[in-house]
Amino acid sequence: MERVHRHLKHTVDVRPMYHRLDDRIRSHVLLCWLALLMIRVAENETGQTWRQMRDLVAPIDVGRHATAHGEVWQVRPLTEEQKALFQALKVDRPPHYLKIVTPTRKTA
Repeated sequence: MERVHRHLKHTVDVRPMYHRLDDRIRSHVLLCWLALLMIRVAENETGQTWRQMRDLVAPIDVGRHATAHGEVWQVRPLTEEQKALFQALKVDRPPHYLKIVTPTRKTA
């Protein structure tokens, strides 16, 4: 139990939660258990540790480009290693463009 608690604190980055209601306590424990299960499945599918996977996807970020003609939310291009990770996990890669907003014209 101590090993699992240590794993949650350091790997999943879970912080102490103070719940008073039984339903909330059970829900919190269930969510932590699901997180550990998800981590273990991902490690088994890829042959990498959770930390390696986290470090690989950490640089993926979104840039917002705004002009007078609108704005575009664009994901940084993925490396080959990142693409291989998404493929190994059978997870869709993030789209290149998350959002494109054009200003609406106001009619008088």
